Amino acid sequence: MIGGIVLQPGFFDEVVMREFVARFGETIHRPQPLYFYLPHLLHKFAPWSLLLLAIAFVDLSSRNWRLRSAFHEMSPEVFWLLCWSLGGLIVMSLIPSKRVDRIFPVIPPLCLLLAAQIGRVGAPRRLPKAFGTAPRFCLAVALTFAILFTGGYTISKVISGYRHHRDALATFGRDVRRDAKTHHWRYEAVSAKDESLLPYLQKTRFLEPAEAIAEWNRGNLDALVVSTQKASGLMRDLRNAALSDLKSTTRKEEQEKGYVLITH
Repeated sequence: MIGGIVLQPGFFDEVVMREFVARFGETIHRPQPLYFYLPHLLHKFAPWSLLLLAIAFVDLSSRNWRLRSAFHEMSPEVFWLLCWSLGGLIVMSLIPSKRVDRIFPVIPPLCLLLAAQIGRVGAPRRLPKAFGTAPRFCLAVALTFAILFTGGYTISKVISGYRHHRDALATFGRDVRRDAKTHHWRYEAVSAKDESLLPYLQKTRFLEPAEAIAEWNRGNLDALVVSTQKASGLMRDLRNAALSDLKSTTRKEEQEKGYVLITH
């Protein structure tokens, strides 16, 4: 952080102020409701989230919903995992600006918490009498299903990624950098919804359309990365601009969501 502020121009304004401090307000980034992360966490962590809740439900029901008893028997390690998980969820939920991937750091403690729950249910000496032996069988079935479901889902996503060229944005960014280096182009990217485009282009920020037009017409830019939707409108205001053959996707059904490179 300190190195970026000292050595990288624009780092303080773009990263510290805009991407960090501004997320505590509602002026720059779009605010989301307080409960935003809860359904996403249940969905993204499924089926393990369902198993975690099911074990907790059965455990509490066996205690007649006496929370104090559960906390008394809880080890300091498990209590720490519980605070880590719930604390992270609460803190992130209080920040107005929210994005699904920002709750992912809560998943590791949830995984450890689930492992602790399974270990408790599977240990005969620590198992409440009300459980009997049936929960172990149900737990084994649930674990088997969860492993098969997660494995199958992961494999399907990998196959889908190859089939639909999910690496298109990374490939496009690499090709833009290669051509820019070859032709000694000064290039920038016009504001777009895909924030991941910036690291692929090795840029720290987007230019607003008006700023991009001004810089281009002053002769300060040789190339612009623009979304397909904005390209035609932007080119009317760019002097001697032409579309290159470089595109982020060649699939007709995805071209409206893709990106193109504008050059002289």
